[in-house]
Formats: sequence, structure tokens, C-alpha cells
Amino acid sequence: MQVKFYKFKMKKIPILVVRFKNELNFKEIPLFRGAVIDKTSKSNNLLFHNHQGNDVLRYRYPFIQYKRLNKRATLVCIGDGVEVIGQFFASGNFDLRIGEQMLKFEVDTISPSQQIIQIWDTTFFYSIRKWLPLNKENFLHYQNLQSLSEKCCFLEAILNANILSMSKSLGIFFDKQIKCSIQLIEKEQICVYKNVKMIALDLFFITNVSLPNYIGLGKGVSVGFGIIKQMKK
Repeated sequence: MQVKFYKFKMKKIPILVVRFKNELNFKEIPLFRGAVIDKTSKSNNLLFHNHQGNDVLRYRYPFIQYKRLNKRATLVCIGDGVEVIGQFFASGNFDLRIGEQMLKFEVDTISPSQQIIQIWDTTFFYSIRKWLPLNKENFLHYQNLQSLSEKCCFLEAILNANILSMSKSLGIFFDKQIKCSIQLIEKEQICVYKNVKMIALDLFFITNVSLPNYIGLGKGVSVGFGIIKQMKK
């Protein structure tokens, strides 16, 4: 099948994936994030922490995301975050405090790329892990849905909104409708985010939007929730 894009300006987004040799468990990701923020505190760049000062949150998609990929600490930098992360590496000191331990972090691989986030006339198949789609308001509504098909339709609308919100933060605007279809809900579990218990989902979906590997969607993307990866159909 010939793949073609709809007629609007195509925009390439810089992506940088930095993998360290150091292993983390999932609960240590916020500590990893805090250690990097502490290391770059002199720059006071809000892209590292998404706070504008006085504990005021910057409600925008995080351009620097802290993750655990293949058990290892990983930074995924998107858009403006690619340039800003240079402030962390400029120090040349990767001694980070994780809990009670001061650890020397070693870079394993650095993978730069240019990615296209766009609507196409074909579909792409993705997994998403530990996705947090529900807030306090829509949790009860989701719980009251009777059938699996109703739940999937509800989740698909949220997934659409997550993709749209992420794209707008990167200055990408679509003139066609985003389409998402959940193929399989593999796992539903309870995770704690900001001291609140939430439903986290592992699932597979198809969409007509091309998305970069390892970026996050939904809540908690700065600390490893909602990681997507393109799969073979």
C-alpha cells in the first residue's frame, strides 16, 4: 500500500533518547527525576521540572521525560527538551543521589532522531504501558460502564485527546480527525501516582497518527507512565 500524507505542512520533531547503564526499579524513577533536577538547579529551566515557581505547575506536555527502559534509567527529550538537556551533560558530573545512595551514572547510548508526528491515510500499531487515562471525574463513569465495548469507546476518546494535547504542545495542528481503536486490553492494575491510587492499563491500539517510540501519553509521562512503542501488526 502506498502511504501518503494529507496536504499540510509536515513538521519534524527532534527526539533524543539517552540510556544509562544504571538499572532502576519503577518506584525509583521520581528519585532519578529529582536527582537530575537537583543537578541542573542553577539553570532553573522549567523544562526539567514543569514548575513555574512557588510550586505552580506548568500544565503542558513535558519535553524532558524520565523513564525506565529495559530496566535502565533513560531520558527521552522532545522538541525544545533536546537542546535544554545539554545543560545536564555540560557539567560532566553524573553523580546522582537515588534515595540514600549516591550513584555514578554512566551513559550507555545516545540516540538522536527527527520524527514526524502526523496523520496519514494508513494506520500504525502501538503498545502503551502503565497508561493513566482516568482522573477523579471520569473514574466513576468508567467504573459504571457495563460492557467492554463501552469501556473501549470511552478510553479511545481519552487516547485521542492525549494525542491531540501532546501534538498541540509541540506546535502540531491536524486538519483531519484523529482515529484510535483499542485492539486489546492486556492488563489493568492499580498504580500510585502523586500518592493517589489510579488504574493503569497496558494495551494495544491502532491510530492514523505516526508517533515516536518511547514518548509518553496521559498522566505521569514525566515519570515513566504511558510509554508507547510501535509494534509489528
